Amino acid sequence: MMNHSENPELFAAPCREVQNENGVRFAAIIDHNGKKIAGGFKEGITPLEGDEQRLKDFFKFVVEISRKTTDFSNSFGALNYMSLRKDKVILIIFPFPITEKILLISAEPNVEIEKLASKVVSIFSDSSLSSD
Repeated sequence: MMNHSENPELFAAPCREVQNENGVRFAAIIDHNGKKIAGGFKEGITPLEGDEQRLKDFFKFVVEISRKTTDFSNSFGALNYMSLRKDKVILIIFPFPITEKILLISAEPNVEIEKLASKVVSIFSDSSLSSD
């Protein structure tokens, strides 16, 4: 029997809601193997990285970063999200430790990270995905 957190359709609606936020380019759920299971690029957005394999490798890298931060949970507390600011894009990573999935968002560099993060928390708090 499939756990409800394994159903990609459950992830699709909140990903679309995040994609609809101003400045968001990409919002997807990535599993513990680095595989995209729901979401993707906002309609009309051209990926900055055109190589599909490099994109998959990047997903794996993001999962690995997310895993490594749990080493410090006892000292610093649980990880809420991570953000990376690059010249061309902002990346925000939200871990869902119980389901071993992450939400990866890329947004335009002028997006206010805290404001977007707050909205994302609101979107996913209204769903069953964050408290599997």
